Amino acid sequence: MNKSFYHFLMKYRQPNLKDDISKFANDAYKDHSFPKHSEDYHEITSYLELNGDYLPTLSLFDHVWELYIEAEKK
Repeated sequence: MNKSFYHFLMKYRQPNLKDDISKFANDAYKDHSFPKHSEDYHEITSYLELNGDYLPTLSLFDHVWELYIEAEKK
């Protein structure tokens, strides 16, 4: 992989919320402690379990992670 998860997630940022993914992206952008350079699922999951109050469920992260993995395979 060459792009961090955070970098991938930022393509979903929207000034007007369209869905849960854009809300997650907007909130992660505002979270200055988010592990921005990480490509590691476990590191990001651990971070979100402790600090991701803005994330409605970790299954949303899992869904976006799958999109990330698919995009990085190309």
